[in-house]
Amino acid sequence: MISLAGRTAIVTGAARGIGSACARAFAEHGAHVVLADVRDEECAATARQIAEDTGEATVAVRADVSREADCAAVLEACVDRFGVCDILLNNAGIIAPGSILDGTVEDFDRVLAVNLRGPFLLSRLVARHMVERGIKGTIIHMSSTNSVVAIPDQLPYAVSKGGIQQLTRVMAMALASHDIRVNAIGPGTILTEMAKVTMNDEAARRTIMSRTPLGRPGDPSEVATVAVFLASDYASYLTGETIFPDGGRLALNYTVPLRDDD
Repeated sequence: MISLAGRTAIVTGAARGIGSACARAFAEHGAHVVLADVRDEECAATARQIAEDTGEATVAVRADVSREADCAAVLEACVDRFGVCDILLNNAGIIAPGSILDGTVEDFDRVLAVNLRGPFLLSRLVARHMVERGIKGTIIHMSSTNSVVAIPDQLPYAVSKGGIQQLTRVMAMALASHDIRVNAIGPGTILTEMAKVTMNDEAARRTIMSRTPLGRPGDPSEVATVAVFLASDYASYLTGETIFPDGGRLALNYTVPLRDDD
C-alpha cells in the first residue's frame, strides 16, 4: 500500500469536489493535510470530517490563491502546525463562460488569476521552502483535458489550463536538481457538484458520454488516487508530466455510440 506517513500536504480548493477527495486520500494514506479554500466554513467542516474519519491531523485555512498574502498565510499555517510542507496540490480553480467574441476581459482576468496566477504564487513560496530546507518534495497542479482540446465558449478556462501545462514543465526543469518533482493531473468529466448539474440535462449528458469511451463520468476519488500516486515514492522518476484520468477522452478522435442501457 502507498504510504504518505510523516508527510504534510497542502491542498487548495479543498472544501469540496476533487480537492476534498484529494485531501481525504492524502490523509487516508497517512499524511497531515492543510486544506485551503475561499469557502472557509465549508473548508473547516471538511477538514474536521477528514480528521475524524482518518485520525490524521488537519488544518483549514481561508485563502484566495490569487492573493499573494493569502498564499503566504497558507504556507505559514502549514509550517506553524506541522513544521514543513512536503506536498503541494494546486487544485483551486474557477470557470467563466465566454468565447473570443463575447467573453469579457474581467472574466478572463478573474479566471487566470485563480487558475494560473494562484498556482504560480503558492508554488513559488512552497518551492523556496523546500529548497531552503532540503526537502525532496512534490508539487502537483490540477490541469484538465481542456489544456489539450478546446471548447469554444470556455476560453478563459482552457487558456488557464494550457498555461498550467507549461507551468508544470518549466517548474519541473527548474526544480529537478533539487529533487523536487512537479507533475499535473488532467481530469476529464468528473462528477463534482458542478458536473452533476450539467449531467442532469439529458442532451448534455449524452453529448458528454458520446466522447467518453469508458461510458461514464469519473468520480473525484478516481482523481485522488492519481494525486496520491504522484505524491508518493511510486512516482519517484516522474516529473514534468501530466496524467489524464479522462475515461479515454483524449485518445478519441470520433464520438462513440451510446450503450443500450444509456
